[in-house]
Amino acid sequence: MKKTIVLFAVGLLGLGTARLNAQTYNDLYNFGSNPNDPIGPSHPGIIAQGRDGNLYSTSWAGGADGYGAVFRVTPKGTLAVIYSFDSVHGDAPYSGLTLGAQGDFYGAAYQGSEYSYGNVFSIGATGGQPTILHSFAGTDGAYPFGPPVLGPDGNLYGTTSEGGANDYGTIYQIILKTGKFNLLHSFDFTDGSYPVAPLVLGTDGNLYGSAQQGGILDCNSGCGTIFKISTAGKFDKVHSFVSTDGAYPLAPLVEGNNGSFYGTAYAGGDVESECSDGCGTVFQLTSAGEVTVLHAFQGQSGSDGAYPYAGLVQGSDGNFYGVTYAGGAAADGTIFEVNPSGSKYSVIYQFAQSTGFYSQVTLTQNTSGSFYGDTYEGGSEGDGVFYSLKVKSAGAFVSLVPTTAKPGNRVVILGQGLTGTTAVSFNGSAAQFTVNSATYLTATVPSGATSGFVTVTTPAGKLTSNRQFQVQ
Repeated sequence: MKKTIVLFAVGLLGLGTARLNAQTYNDLYNFGSNPNDPIGPSHPGIIAQGRDGNLYSTSWAGGADGYGAVFRVTPKGTLAVIYSFDSVHGDAPYSGLTLGAQGDFYGAAYQGSEYSYGNVFSIGATGGQPTILHSFAGTDGAYPFGPPVLGPDGNLYGTTSEGGANDYGTIYQIILKTGKFNLLHSFDFTDGSYPVAPLVLGTDGNLYGSAQQGGILDCNSGCGTIFKISTAGKFDKVHSFVSTDGAYPLAPLVEGNNGSFYGTAYAGGDVESECSDGCGTVFQLTSAGEVTVLHAFQGQSGSDGAYPYAGLVQGSDGNFYGVTYAGGAAADGTIFEVNPSGSKYSVIYQFAQSTGFYSQVTLTQNTSGSFYGDTYEGGSEGDGVFYSLKVKSAGAFVSLVPTTAKPGNRVVILGQGLTGTTAVSFNGSAAQFTVNSATYLTATVPSGATSGFVTVTTPAGKLTSNRQFQVQ
């Protein structure tokens, strides 16, 4: 089943004049349409683009045994389950996936063997039994939600929602070459508690994240915090939410090309909104640690949306895109666009049950330029949908894995139409490269290269990276 809807952005609440910008929403796949399907993908549910240009993620339920699944979806909507969890190798993988430097993926299962404390796993693009990298024991962490991410040293970093010295959650490191696990930090409530979002690597080499509770006791259990941590484990609380600027951040941060971080808080914000605890916010965190509310959601019934479980993605047009769990014309959630200053905010799609609703997962932009996401419910089977959104202003680009490396190291560049590429440049420095397929190539960071955008010259034209590459 595939439905296509074409619509136009409409400015809301006097928050700037929306530019006329055609959108095309496609309901690509209805979860539950076939036996052993993934069902009900939920937060954080990170969607990763593979080297083959396809999209990969997990669902916490469904699969052959009902314990969740790893799945692949082509850009046109053909879905394949590449692994069904069996409880022995994990149960309820809420995490979604992140792409590794070797083309494999990393994720986390909320529970592990015999309903234990969960694990971190890796799996190849073709599926097969996952490799368990670490099983949590409680004292070192418990019940991970988000997938681990690559740090500047090539190791994995992630969070658990509970466990550790105080049972408020942990931050961990896994050294990939040796498999050694290191507990870097145990939350103590004052610096945050119960983190569920994955970390994000900043251009300064630190890892940034959010804890959904803890911090200042402005909300019943603390409104949550933003923090950063070095690869050596040096931890700093960057911000404590105070309900008016947001509460209960569930989503990952994203670093904008201007050096600020952007994110969402599930609740808090405008006390005059329809929600008793605030309908949530979009915020900016500057390099000086100051948080500014760019948009406070207004309501569950109609209006601009409410309760953003998901985070933001910065599109190739420079604007940020996100989803809300509720609100909109049918109270089923919205897709919205906001510029980096917050002066322009637009709802660009309103979910409805027939084409999917209650979206909890952060959008991802494929290197073709199209955005992809999924919903927790709705569609023909009621188990959610996998969808695409084409925004006229957001064109094709290239992305890199990893996003930081030393001169002489090889990086993978993902893109479209790369066959016949004639040049690769790191901030103006020409690089040696090998085209592996139409969707990825490998390049060596040239001697003397400086941090900046990477460009790839293809037969169809020049493509620029969606974020600056950091030369170590």
